Amino acid sequence: MNRPAQVMVLVEGQTELIFVRDLLACELGYKGVFVYPIIIGGDVKFQRVQRDIRNFLKQRSDTYVTTFVDYYGVKEWPGVDAIPQGATPNIIAQCVNEATQKRVSDLFPEQRTDRRFIPYMAIHEFEALLFSDSKILASKLNRTQEDIDAVLTECGEPEAINNDPQTAPSKRLDHLANGRFRKTTLGISIAREIGIPKMREKCPLFNNWLERLESLAQA
Repeated sequence: MNRPAQVMVLVEGQTELIFVRDLLACELGYKGVFVYPIIIGGDVKFQRVQRDIRNFLKQRSDTYVTTFVDYYGVKEWPGVDAIPQGATPNIIAQCVNEATQKRVSDLFPEQRTDRRFIPYMAIHEFEALLFSDSKILASKLNRTQEDIDAVLTECGEPEAINNDPQTAPSKRLDHLANGRFRKTTLGISIAREIGIPKMREKCPLFNNWLERLESLAQA
């Protein structure tokens, strides 16, 4: 029998809070991992987030803390300046997550951060997950499936949809929806219909994060 794990998830905004609370909580709850999202707000800087990480690590010694932050537009965050130009999603995630883990461990060594803190930087942002099923996304946006597949052909996979003010996942969705894309409503509706299993299949970095969270409920 697994021992349940409680995880505080630091998220940027309302959409991510709903996604964690209404979708991820169901997916992980079956595995004995209970997630509780907390909004940290936009314009994310690590200096501000580290206070939340510290506070939740100190509140109870038997809980875990993770982040769910978009790489797109992030500033002043460990590892970001070390990312080589043209880096793949895997390299970006590795640079940022490893640097974040080290920074937190250096700041709060007494909190067993090597096992209680799980950094996750969404590459490139939450909206990339919505490209996991082109048929469903096209239907929800009243577009052809070819419109969505063209984006995936260009980039290769959802998590490789690029980090640019014009072509980031959220910008592409807004364009495809003729400026009417609202992630807290339409975005969550699309995510709900696609489902977490399909996102895990198409987004390996997202899947790796969930696998690490699932491993917290140990026998």
